[in-house]
Amino acid sequence: MKIAMAQMKIDENQSMNLEKSLKMIETAANEGAKLICFPELQLSPFFPQYPGLDVSEHILLIEDERILKIREKCKECGIMAIPNIYLEENDKYYDTSILISKDGEIIGTSKMVHIMQCPQFYEQDYYDPSDTGFRVFDTSFGKIGIIVCFDRHMPESFRLCALQGAEIIIIPTANTKNEPLEKFEWELRIPAMQNNVFVAMCNRVGKEGEMDFAGQSIVVDPNGDVVVKAGDNEQIVYADIDPGMIRKARQMRPFISLRRPEVYSKICNSDTEIFKYKK
Repeated sequence: MKIAMAQMKIDENQSMNLEKSLKMIETAANEGAKLICFPELQLSPFFPQYPGLDVSEHILLIEDERILKIREKCKECGIMAIPNIYLEENDKYYDTSILISKDGEIIGTSKMVHIMQCPQFYEQDYYDPSDTGFRVFDTSFGKIGIIVCFDRHMPESFRLCALQGAEIIIIPTANTKNEPLEKFEWELRIPAMQNNVFVAMCNRVGKEGEMDFAGQSIVVDPNGDVVVKAGDNEQIVYADIDPGMIRKARQMRPFISLRRPEVYSKICNSDTEIFKYKK
């Protein structure tokens, strides 16, 4: 099964970003892809690099016409898609990926759980933490988990998806060239092996303000090996996913079945003062 990653250069104009997204869906479907995923905030410039902006123009409701157009394109082309948007829901605001079926129906949403706050990533100024946690969805493509950007730095994110049966984990992100990109790659390869899953991370490209997005969208297999890795130019990146590899990996390295959660809970449920965050 073929997946596609839309490694996009994002424009200030939201309409242009939408049209590019629709064209990439069509192109990926014509190339035989069954699923296309997009980078973080694909319809908007990366506003979290600045603190305290008025970003009301970038807020979308799930019923927004732009989401409807993506759904219609998925149905027209017979392909699943995972766009990422700035979503308002119940008077809260989330960094959200939407899983859309090949019939144009919304299967579900995944929202960022851990919210970063540091220079160029002033995300606590804009996002509320997820109210649903990590979710895995049954699809015609298999069981899909979604981890949004910063959440991938937390190993619990991968494990919680794997415990729900995820076979592939999709990660929309916004990584820049001045970040430790080699470490970011290993940050995907090791959990892919430890959790016996495919991992696909889709990034932005191009300069926006003070940030130069790196691209390097990547797919890693359940053995922790790189299937494909892009450069820093705008493109659609394709990879073939072999479900049989997941079964073989779980037979050879049954990490999850050998877990002993009764041991971990003694520490995980304790009030460990040393790890408490202090402002």
